[in-house]
Amino acid sequence: MTTPRTATITRSTSESSIELTINLDGSGTADISTSVPFYDHMLTAFAKHSVTDLTIRATGDTHIDVHHTVEDTAIVLGQAIRQALGTKEGIVRYGDAMCPLDEALARAVVDCSGRPYLVHEGESEAFAHHLIGGHFTGSLVRHVFESIAHHAGLTVHIDVLRGRDPHHIAEAEFKAFARAFRTAKSFDPDMRGIPSTKGAL
Repeated sequence: MTTPRTATITRSTSESSIELTINLDGSGTADISTSVPFYDHMLTAFAKHSVTDLTIRATGDTHIDVHHTVEDTAIVLGQAIRQALGTKEGIVRYGDAMCPLDEALARAVVDCSGRPYLVHEGESEAFAHHLIGGHFTGSLVRHVFESIAHHAGLTVHIDVLRGRDPHHIAEAEFKAFARAFRTAKSFDPDMRGIPSTKGAL
């Protein structure tokens, strides 16, 4: 029987408190409260489209800025993904996806490589400064993926190919990442052992 690919992590600092549980072999169920509504929406989309069960309870100094809570949640999510993936034995390892949302189109490629790296291109300067939902700065989207990739040990490439509405652009990115990760974390029936010539990821 396959070992459950789950993780529960808590992280508390003077800026935030995070409790997160993940199940990589779930059904896409999300129960998320970060006190940042747009972020909740994006993480719910990630869970649904990656078919990952995700429960998050996060609070922080959002009266100052949402940055700390958003970043710390992404750090914990990355740590949980890394822990839940375990040895990565038998997984596909690589995944790619393109997702539209109306006029926006994003592409993501994920490698469960063990080597943290993010290439993120295509967002405009106007997007980076836009407040989505009145409080979530567009620049945080890249920062979220950077934090996840670093702490999960993923190589991630994300490109915004086109888009006008900031909400649509961000959501297309999260969904593309989710779909790419869904493939990468899945099991390959033809793969024996760890999918690397090094014998470790």
